[in-house]
Amino acid sequence: MQTVSNVLNSPHMVRPATRQRVQDAIDALGYRANQAARQMRTGRSRLIAARIEPAQDGINGSILDRFLHGLADAAAPARYRVLLYTAADDNAEIATYEDMLSAYDIDAFVLTSTHHADTRTSWLTERGVPFVTFGRPWDAPGSHPWVDVDGAAGTAEATRHLLRAGHRRIGFIGWPAGSGVGDDRRSGWAAALAEAGVDPHGLDAVTPDGVAEGVAAARDLLSRDEPVTAMVCCSDSLALGALHATGGADPAAPGTPAPGRVAVIGFDDTPVAQAVGLTSIAQPLGEAATHCLRLLAAQLDAPGSRPPGDGQILLAPALVPRRTA
Repeated sequence: MQTVSNVLNSPHMVRPATRQRVQDAIDALGYRANQAARQMRTGRSRLIAARIEPAQDGINGSILDRFLHGLADAAAPARYRVLLYTAADDNAEIATYEDMLSAYDIDAFVLTSTHHADTRTSWLTERGVPFVTFGRPWDAPGSHPWVDVDGAAGTAEATRHLLRAGHRRIGFIGWPAGSGVGDDRRSGWAAALAEAGVDPHGLDAVTPDGVAEGVAAARDLLSRDEPVTAMVCCSDSLALGALHATGGADPAAPGTPAPGRVAVIGFDDTPVAQAVGLTSIAQPLGEAATHCLRLLAAQLDAPGSRPPGDGQILLAPALVPRRTA
């Protein structure tokens, strides 16, 4: 009985061969667990809640959509289900937590879009609600379990890729200071240039996210006394704007800053990047979702215990070269 219970509730605890034998018997009998009875017995709903981000420009908004798809895929074999909700800001999200915890008896939350002074995590911690964040807690990295992608490593590799191609004046188009993710990505670009003996001063442009904003920022970099010959961008939206500003997506020639001959690299490897041939940095979203689910399961299966690896997982992104660089 205990083995069957483990297969149904904590399949990761059962050896694959044993799990398959039990699953075969379940399939043969057409057995279906009574979820209401299970919840009454275990006190667990097996519901995990995650937020759908507001619609953006249709480019970078796809990143969290893909992460949520990966989360649902990872949750299903462990008999968890993902419940989605919306919220305009942190205060609205916390109000949603209160409603959902009383109405649906949520087991845990997966938080996204972490930022400085993030009040959501402290609210959940104070109430003992299990959660994990996809994104680092920028003010206190060891405060709770999290999974993140190393943005600095990604932009550093993109910059080294351009350096190996012969570029020296490599610009960066990024978000205003204060964004944890944006600052992290900018730091990788600056560090890679410094390693190569290139002073990054005067090679960057600061702008909010968006295609039009990327156009303006790229034109700024191209109109300076010494124009850049390549650009690393904080997002694919900004990179698409940079492509428009350069006049196209032809392969770049080092030292030739003419329109249409400037290398451009984005971040996130969105479907738009793939469609237009934009070189971009891909995040391992499926892997990140799987780790988030594993960290949550560890908290739920053994309350009070430390999650695997102390619960902080930093994943490496990958550069995907295409015709723009």
